[in-house]
Amino acid sequence: MAELGKMLMALGGILLIAGAVMTLGGRLPWLGRLPGDIAIERENFRFYFPIGTSILVSILLTLIVWLFRR
Repeated sequence: MAELGKMLMALGGILLIAGAVMTLGGRLPWLGRLPGDIAIERENFRFYFPIGTSILVSILLTLIVWLFRR
């Protein structure tokens, strides 16, 4: 049961951080406009693929999970 409790706390922390990023995302002008983010805009078409942002978020989440496992 102790392992389940730790896992639930880690999941709650990750959800808290994700919620904060979503809430404050509009106030962080660089988030979503990092080098490597692909944005294609045409007359009737708009495509956005945030590769740079995804890599940054992945690295941050990996560090957080690594710290919880220590």
